[in-house]
Amino acid sequence: MDTPTLPVLERIASALERLSPPPASLEGVDTADAFVWLPERGRLLPVAHVAHVPVDLLRGVDLQRKILIENTEHFARGLPANNAMLWGARGMGKSSLVKGAHALANQVDGKPCAPGKGAIALIEIQREDLATLPLLLSLLRENPRRFILFCDDLSFEKEDRDYKALKSVLDGGIAGRPENVLFYATSNRRHLMPRDMIENERATAINPSEATEEKVSLSDRFGLWLGFYACEQDTFADMVRSYARERNLPIADEDLMARANEWAITRGSRSGRVAFQFIEDLTAELAEH
Repeated sequence: MDTPTLPVLERIASALERLSPPPASLEGVDTADAFVWLPERGRLLPVAHVAHVPVDLLRGVDLQRKILIENTEHFARGLPANNAMLWGARGMGKSSLVKGAHALANQVDGKPCAPGKGAIALIEIQREDLATLPLLLSLLRENPRRFILFCDDLSFEKEDRDYKALKSVLDGGIAGRPENVLFYATSNRRHLMPRDMIENERATAINPSEATEEKVSLSDRFGLWLGFYACEQDTFADMVRSYARERNLPIADEDLMARANEWAITRGSRSGRVAFQFIEDLTAELAEH
């Protein structure tokens, strides 16, 4: 065979693979405790290390932390548990709490389990991949492990129809939600859709009370609905001091708070994320001296 024809044949073979991908599987599901769902490949991509903040360092969310940790631990032990929606202000620890609760549930005697031995596997799914949930659920249903599906920054726009697939996870569908699967999501929107969209559809509908009921009621299908609110000054100060103590930063409290407040002013907001970013910068600065 002529050498110039080989690249052409390779491209044809690659195109055929894309048109007819291998069947979906959970190969490697026992090698890690966190994964990213890759629907185009029908595979779970293992995540060796999940970037998370220890739950004890999260401030201003004591009740939310208690509820979610208890729910996650119940699920890990095979007890009934609820899907959870964490909604509210940006940077207040919604996704950090989900990842922290997962890490806590996979500890034994205060130490992390060996990879693949945790009680719960965390699977991150992108919002644009929600339509593939039925496929993923069919794979997870027969697996002995327990799974939390996690969608960060979940929301829907006017033309989205992916929320219909999500209902199969929450409580819909003829097969129902597998007993070994929970769904945790975070969102900045209380009802997962923009307010102007709700008001517009109500104004133009024949029956305004039913116009958006299907979409708005999606948030009601979460058994746990945990709100996160804007950060007050005292809470922000507690966040900063907590991170500083955890890193044993050699700085006086008065200087620490003066710098933290200046940092918050330049960012135009106070939140757990802003506090963490400030501590990151301060840690590097102090390390240079």
